[in-house]
Amino acid sequence: MDLENSIATNISDNKKIETSAWIKRLLQPTQIVGDLYSINYDYAKVIIHDTYRHQVGGIPSLSFLIASRLDPNNCNDVDYKDEDTSFILLRVMDSTTLPQDVEAERIRVETAQRVSGKTETNWDDSSTMDYKTRNLLSFAGLQCRIIGTFFLDEDNTNSESPLQLRFGSDISNYYPNRGLKVYKPNGEALKWIINYIDPYTKQANIEKYGSNNEVKIGHVRYASTNRKYQQIDDVPVYIYPADLLSQKTALFGMTRTGKSNTTKIIAKSVFELRKHSEKTLRIGQIIFDPNGEYANENVQDNNSALKNVYQLIPNAKKENEVVTYGITKHPNDPDRKMMLLNFYLDENLSIGKDIINNVLASDTSKYISNFVQVNFDKPSDYESNKSAKVRYDRKVLAYRAILAKAGFPMPQGLPIYTKGLFNPKLLDAMEKSQSDNSTEYMQAAKFFRMEHPSLNQLAIAFESLNKFIGENKEYKDFEANYIKTSSSGNSWADDDLKKTLGIFERQNGTRQIGKAIPQHSSDTSTDYADDIYNDLVAGKLVIVDQSCGDPELNKSSAYRIITKIFKNNQQEFINGNENIPEILVYIEEAHNILPAGNDLDMSDMWVRTAKEGAKYRIGMVYATQEVSSIQKNILKNTSNWFISHLNNTDETKELCKYYDFADFEPSIRRAQDKGFLRVKTLSNLFVIPVQVDKFDLNSDLNK
Repeated sequence: MDLENSIATNISDNKKIETSAWIKRLLQPTQIVGDLYSINYDYAKVIIHDTYRHQVGGIPSLSFLIASRLDPNNCNDVDYKDEDTSFILLRVMDSTTLPQDVEAERIRVETAQRVSGKTETNWDDSSTMDYKTRNLLSFAGLQCRIIGTFFLDEDNTNSESPLQLRFGSDISNYYPNRGLKVYKPNGEALKWIINYIDPYTKQANIEKYGSNNEVKIGHVRYASTNRKYQQIDDVPVYIYPADLLSQKTALFGMTRTGKSNTTKIIAKSVFELRKHSEKTLRIGQIIFDPNGEYANENVQDNNSALKNVYQLIPNAKKENEVVTYGITKHPNDPDRKMMLLNFYLDENLSIGKDIINNVLASDTSKYISNFVQVNFDKPSDYESNKSAKVRYDRKVLAYRAILAKAGFPMPQGLPIYTKGLFNPKLLDAMEKSQSDNSTEYMQAAKFFRMEHPSLNQLAIAFESLNKFIGENKEYKDFEANYIKTSSSGNSWADDDLKKTLGIFERQNGTRQIGKAIPQHSSDTSTDYADDIYNDLVAGKLVIVDQSCGDPELNKSSAYRIITKIFKNNQQEFINGNENIPEILVYIEEAHNILPAGNDLDMSDMWVRTAKEGAKYRIGMVYATQEVSSIQKNILKNTSNWFISHLNNTDETKELCKYYDFADFEPSIRRAQDKGFLRVKTLSNLFVIPVQVDKFDLNSDLNK
């Protein structure tokens, strides 16, 4: 029994020692600034004195304060379970009035009047104001928002440290007639506060990813006026790359305020998980790069582009770690893969048509809309149903002829067959036509009767066929007889063929389709979307250089890629695969790719990725200038926020709908300092003002 009592006493003593250590870690007698004199569940009012304000290096707006009844000079016998063993975290919002402020202002005005015009004397000088009055007038009130409560709890997972620091995003109780001392955290205390992560979140990250590595992104910065005597300039701020995985991350701010720099730090930190993690963690990352700043060396990064991040892995080969894609070649990137597709190949017909559909999406002309509705998925009974096979092959032949007329370079050796695709009676009717276009119809029939015509000849023939179907009495007679004698009772020209041929109605039709030519190559045989997905599954950093090419083509190619990523990972989920690939998608200048803020299309793949991506282990990092430009369903599913300068109330008010950014609205609008961000991540339970470090490829992010 004595042994049990001895063990219990020893455990109790250890907890008291640990409690005392935490109190001294967070509260320093030299950092006291005043007393809390009014409190509710949301706000607290603090009275401070100029002497203490000066002693701690000033109290900037939006700075952190800690309120507590604990005495750091007498804390060796404190029970961690006591209600008073807690630390209320406050954020300074503004000044507040004290009861004596009216009288104090009257005294200041009268004293200032007496020294008016004397450059050598201020109204608070000892020769003008007595010590007692000056002391009383040095008190002022601060209005603070209550962010939450730090408290101590048992840690059953750590034998060396019996207690752990916990945080709640509110206060569980308050007493209006109990005073609390208020401290401004010094550098060491502030480091614990701003980099706090919930122990359960930390443990979950370790179990899921093998580690919970933290990455330094910058240091605390309270205000634009960032004077060194505040004693917090070297307090590092860390993020956890695991927070970005399977989550949505937003970077908002005006141009040249540090969004791209932050993106590079984030991408580098995730890439380096393969180097620092206890178990190798290779995360597939893809960056849609509209300005080519990630794929190419540039002066901005001292010619140290993100694409060279593979150099940080000892003995790594570039091709195993980083791959760049683009629509055009780049003189300084000989290994770049071309993001092109052979639209003529059987296996690429549907994919190429989808690309064309995206190019035509903004054209609402009836004949264009009809063409967009046509798909080239092979019928399920293609091999067993001769009629279905003939109709499909005829439609494909017409589509290939359209591609040729639109100017798509034709691959060598592409087999062209017409045998059995055109009813002889139809061709007879075309040859015997008595219309004004009889010569044209006769030539078309001749091309259709050829065993191996060229696609250019067929383009002429199909254009004539479209006219023949639409305006000629001979075709109507043929069609009526065909329906009578056909076992199915169907027309010879089905709706899909008519909609396909409808492109020939106007010259602009094939010109519109020709906009997709930059995404075509007659020499390739693979689908670049498949190649990119395979690279991501292998854990590579993929950079898609979109600095060249038509914006609509870039948008459609990005849509194809995200669709491939979403559907493939979704299929892995449906199949019950526990090892679904972790993929992180970065979207620079997101307003060019993501649906607009007023777009309510819930079927859009970007919106679906934002809402459902976490389930399929797809994360998204998007950067743009305006909060309002992003579809609201994407914003509502965003967990991580990096906010720099926004210059108008429309955008800041939109931002105020999320987390506690309302506190920072005036500061975000005023402060234009490059790299000065307000950061809220999944692990950080409140917004932190940060001066983000400048991206350096060779810097160690863990220091």
